[in-house]
Amino acid sequence: MKLFSYKRLSVLCGILMISMMLVACGNSGSTTGTTPAASTKPGQGCKKVGVLLPETASSARWDSKDKPLLTDGIKTALGTDTVVDYNNAGGDATVQQTQAQADLTKGDCILIVAASDSVSAGVIVTQAKAKNVPVIAYDRLIQSKDLSYYVSFDNEKVGQLQGQYVADHYKDYTKTSKNIVLINGSQTDNNALLFKKGATSIIQPLIDSGSLKSVYDQFTPNWDNDKARVEMDGALTATQNSVGVAYVANDGMANSVIASLRTKKLNGKVLVTGQDATVAGIHNILLGDQSMTVYKDISKEAKSTIDLVKAISAGTDTASLTNGAVVKTADGTSIPSILETPVSVDKNNIASTVIADGFVTKSDVCAGIPAGTNTGGVC
Repeated sequence: MKLFSYKRLSVLCGILMISMMLVACGNSGSTTGTTPAASTKPGQGCKKVGVLLPETASSARWDSKDKPLLTDGIKTALGTDTVVDYNNAGGDATVQQTQAQADLTKGDCILIVAASDSVSAGVIVTQAKAKNVPVIAYDRLIQSKDLSYYVSFDNEKVGQLQGQYVADHYKDYTKTSKNIVLINGSQTDNNALLFKKGATSIIQPLIDSGSLKSVYDQFTPNWDNDKARVEMDGALTATQNSVGVAYVANDGMANSVIASLRTKKLNGKVLVTGQDATVAGIHNILLGDQSMTVYKDISKEAKSTIDLVKAISAGTDTASLTNGAVVKTADGTSIPSILETPVSVDKNNIASTVIADGFVTKSDVCAGIPAGTNTGGVC
């Protein structure tokens, strides 16, 4: 009986060992669905990309330019079978977090996020990291040490261009009033802080010297155009309509500021800055109501982002794309970055910049311009 038991035990052991070997071989290198192996780089092999933009109220650019450039460009870069999930947060940071969570739940493996709120969007980065999903901060820096990349413009330079225009031209507008109103963007947008920093570096010395007098300086929640008009109305009331310069952070708010000035018949008599080179902004410049804007070629920003997505999906090195450039988050973390160059635009170079590039069309910006208006030969 013992001999039989030993033989039986030997057979059972042999069967067990063979079974274990078969299981091990069967599991070798296998994956479930599209979940990458543990050794795969974040985003490698990705064909599902989430694009999350912040709002539509402050600027027409997000849905009219950024959306098609990104969604179409990603499909061209990764193949027609690529899925791009697009969402716009409508200016609500909580909505954007919910949209991002939905994208992650659906299996999106790269996220492109233009933050509605630079701090709140850090939650999106944390959730994405937990799923091994890289996040590219698009246009607006996200305050997170786990952020993968940042693609934007040199936003401090944007403010410097605005401030330099004020420094170069304020004397033409301040013969009767040295008062300057500063209407900044949303304080929850890191870019707005950089715009203000850049502009202030040039405008503040003029204030310190007495060449200009600051009478109003406010951030505008959510870049709200209607709020910008209320702000300008208040500044005009407080100064008995005595304003020479209105530093305004973007074209959308500038349009509202101009509407406020128009009620006092001051449009065209106050230096007004802007940004984004929108159709409305260029139109206002041609009318003489807005002095300048800042042109940011969004196609370059989108292309740089798409190049990053393509490299991440292919698992290739991105060093040649960022070229060692970094931008630091509030906690000092260096984020690999791509920063495009902004361009100052006024009546003198509209034709050679935004129209020549096809960013806006001559027919659009000239629509409704009265005959005989001095448009510098544009219309």
